[in-house]
Amino acid sequence: MSEQNVWTKPAAMAIPKEGYFKLEQGRYGPLFPKTPANYGFTIIANVKPGRADEIRAYTKTLEEKVAAEPDVLATLQLHYLRWQLFDDDTRFMYQGIFDTDFDQYLDDAVATFLRTGVTTAFVNLEGWPEDWRTNVPAVVKFFRDHQVPSILEYAEYPYVSSAEIKKALRVKQALSEMLDQMQ
Repeated sequence: MSEQNVWTKPAAMAIPKEGYFKLEQGRYGPLFPKTPANYGFTIIANVKPGRADEIRAYTKTLEEKVAAEPDVLATLQLHYLRWQLFDDDTRFMYQGIFDTDFDQYLDDAVATFLRTGVTTAFVNLEGWPEDWRTNVPAVVKFFRDHQVPSILEYAEYPYVSSAEIKKALRVKQALSEMLDQMQ
């Protein structure tokens, strides 16, 4: 199968306990491999006491921001984000899958928050640095300290970027419209 057609066959990747197969250092520490699901990470952190409602309120803020500016998070090249509060709202899980490596994602995320003026829900988590806007090493440390590495990642359409998915859907829509006009 050629590299360009790798997406035609589902793929799974078992990931070693260390989170990588070969240690490669990026700007912010080890670079984790691109998996069939692309890049991503999961963190689990304690919620500051009494702050779960602020996290829930923030989800509405983010929902409204995306509704008003659909491309507000485009620089992050996200496939999806999943946030969960659990253990009676005392713990928070963040899971993101995106097309760039961790270093680029972190740079893009901080820049996005600074550009939009929207803060981050992470301010409600224990250990989040107060000076996060200017102290990227402290943000990196927070993520590395709270990361829960995957042990398996699977994708039905492996190694496909979010841009490629959007392009394929635009082609599908154009073909559908063309076929509708031919009837």
